Amino acid sequence: MDLERVTALFQENFDSFGELGASLSVWSEGREVLSIAAGWQDRERTIPWTAETLVLVWSATKGPAAACLLHACAAQRLSLSTLVAEVWPDFAQGGKERITIAQVMSHQAGLPALSHEVSVLDHQAVATALAAAIPQWEPGSAHGYHPRTFGFLVDELVRRIAAVPLGEYWRTHFAEPLGLEFFVGMPAGLASEAAPVFPAKSAPPKGDPFYTAFMTSGSLTSRAFASPRGLHSVASLNTPDARSRSFPAFGGVGTARALGKFYAMLAQDGALSGQTVLAPPTIDAMSTTLADGADRVLLMPTAFSAGFMKDPLDADGRKLRSTFGPSLCAFGHPGAGGSLAFADPEHRIAFAYVMNQMEPGVLPNAKSLRLVEALYAGF
Repeated sequence: MDLERVTALFQENFDSFGELGASLSVWSEGREVLSIAAGWQDRERTIPWTAETLVLVWSATKGPAAACLLHACAAQRLSLSTLVAEVWPDFAQGGKERITIAQVMSHQAGLPALSHEVSVLDHQAVATALAAAIPQWEPGSAHGYHPRTFGFLVDELVRRIAAVPLGEYWRTHFAEPLGLEFFVGMPAGLASEAAPVFPAKSAPPKGDPFYTAFMTSGSLTSRAFASPRGLHSVASLNTPDARSRSFPAFGGVGTARALGKFYAMLAQDGALSGQTVLAPPTIDAMSTTLADGADRVLLMPTAFSAGFMKDPLDADGRKLRSTFGPSLCAFGHPGAGGSLAFADPEHRIAFAYVMNQMEPGVLPNAKSLRLVEALYAGF
C-alpha cells in the first residue's frame, strides 16, 4: 500500500487535473490510515475545504441505501429470493408478480424509467407509478442501471418491511451507531452547511454510445435519467430544501471519512470498533455478483451485486475495469462526476473519494482511479 504515492497523486488532482475541493479517506484493518483534504468549497476560493466538509455524492448514496434494505431484510428474516409483492402487494401488476428483492437490487427488474411524468418530490406518487409499471424487459433476463427509480424502490421496500423511511432507517441503524457524518436527507439546520457541487466544465466525449443515447430524446437511457421528473440540474441539488429531502438513489450528503468508515465496516465482515452491524451472510450478498454483462441503460458492460456495483468480467473471469481495485470480492458505488467509495473484504481495505467539481460521466474518472491504482501498488 503506497500511501505516499497516493498522497502525491491526490495533490496532482489540484495541480494538473482541475480539482476544486476534495477529500480522501482510506481504511485498513478497521483503521483510517490516510485522510487528506484540500482545496475550496467555492469557486471564488474563499471557503477552505477540510476533512469535515459535507458534499453531495450522487449515486454513491446507493451503497448506504442498499445496506439499509439488506439490514431490514435480515432483521425480518427475508431472503433475497423473497418476492417484492410479498411485502408490497400492489407491486404485483403488469407482469411483476415474480420479481424478487434480488432482481430489484441488482437492476434486473426492468423499471429504470416510468411511462409518464411523476414528480421526484412525491415519494408516494412515484411508488404508486412503480407498482403499476410494466417492465421494460423480462425481469431477470437482463439488467440495466436504474439511476433514479432504484432509490424509490429500495425506500418503499424499507418502508414496507421496517415501517420507517429509508433516511430514518439509515440514521438509526448506521449513522448514529457508527458516528457517520452522512445523511440521506439532511437535518434542516445542517442543510445549508454542505459544500455546493459544480457541473463539469468539459463536454462528454463525442461518439460515446452512452452519451449519444443520453442526449437522444425518447431513448431508454434518456428516460431513465429523467425519471421521476425534477431536480435534474446540478444547481437544483445545491439548495437546502433538496438536501433535506431523502433521495436514496442520488441525494446523499456526507464526508469522505463517513463513507470510508461505512465501507471499512463492510470490509471487516460487518463489524467495526466492537460493534457488529451486519452479519457475514449480508456481506456475502454485497460481494456476490448477481448481474454481469451488457447494461441496457449505460450501454457498456456493468456488474451488480445486491445493491452495489462490481467490476464486470470478461469470458475468462478477468476484470474489464478495475474501479474497485484488483480483488474480485470488492464492491462499492461511484457517484456522477467523480465520487467513489468501496470495500475490499479480501484485503480489508476501504476507500472513499468525494469532491465538488464534477467531470463528465457516471463512472469514476482519472482523479480517483489513479489513487486506487497507487493504493494497490505492490499487492
